[in-house]
Amino acid sequence: MKSDLFINGEWRSASDGRKFAVYDPATEQALAYVADGTPDDALAAVAAADSAQRAWAARSPRERGEILRRAFEVMIERRDELARLIVRENGKSLRDAVGEVSYAAEFFRWYAEEAVRALGEVCRAPGGSNHILVQLRPIGVSVLVTPWNFPAAMATRKIGPALAAGCSVVLKPASETPLTALAIADVLACAGVPAGVVNVVPSTRSSVMVRAMLRDQRVRKLSFTGSTEVGRLLLAQAAERVISCSMELGGNAPFIVLNDADVDAAVQGAIVAKMRNGGQACTAANRFYVQRDIASASRSGCISTLSRRRALNPEFQFATMSCSASTVG
Repeated sequence: MKSDLFINGEWRSASDGRKFAVYDPATEQALAYVADGTPDDALAAVAAADSAQRAWAARSPRERGEILRRAFEVMIERRDELARLIVRENGKSLRDAVGEVSYAAEFFRWYAEEAVRALGEVCRAPGGSNHILVQLRPIGVSVLVTPWNFPAAMATRKIGPALAAGCSVVLKPASETPLTALAIADVLACAGVPAGVVNVVPSTRSSVMVRAMLRDQRVRKLSFTGSTEVGRLLLAQAAERVISCSMELGGNAPFIVLNDADVDAAVQGAIVAKMRNGGQACTAANRFYVQRDIASASRSGCISTLSRRRALNPEFQFATMSCSASTVG
């Protein structure tokens, strides 16, 4: 397992030598001790990304796409290894972890194909005397901040489009699950991503690190996935320099059952919607609405159905509570 900061293509310790423990949630035992990045480390990563930015943007879209395609292939080759790492630091089941690695790798394949499709536009001006030319260019150094619940997919989902567009990045992963992000940095290096284009700086000092980067004139983009509360703070900080932001904040996911619903299918869907990834997903259903005309019938019917199914499959034990307690008129 990689456990150091990844800056400018090199593995290095934190500038103050500090480390923090990453715990296996199944055993509550320390799994690894990871370099605890400082604001100075974050700015070193920004400097590396800035130095690599121009050369990476100058590469042809096809070349950038081929590197992303190789990253997809390397990730699939290492799928089992990466999945077991996710299980150990994140705690999800092996089946879910294998699925996440496959899902995460697809972002590299998708953007490998999209790299050549960043097309501009030529059109005639409304007055008729001129033509208007629109060109798409890389925005520049991008800071990516990811959550812990999908440590592989959240990283590749942000890195993939940035690299395809010709941007260099600094990834700040969640301190609960930094090992997967560092493993993905290694995948990208093996695929041929040049030094400095991708930098990964784990830290328990997230707020001061990200703020230091947002104040740096070389940073041009922020992509954040996390809570609305933290997102609001980051938007305020980014506004000081008018940094472009892409924010994926707190989920808002009602589960709606109408009169014509198949109740059995609705119950099965509710279990998946609520319990996928142990309930730790931004798309997890946070309230249930059942149309009034079928609420009473659905309550008694689904409890009866689930009682029969639970006798055959203990996996359904959570559903009776969901059905009876969450049904509203």
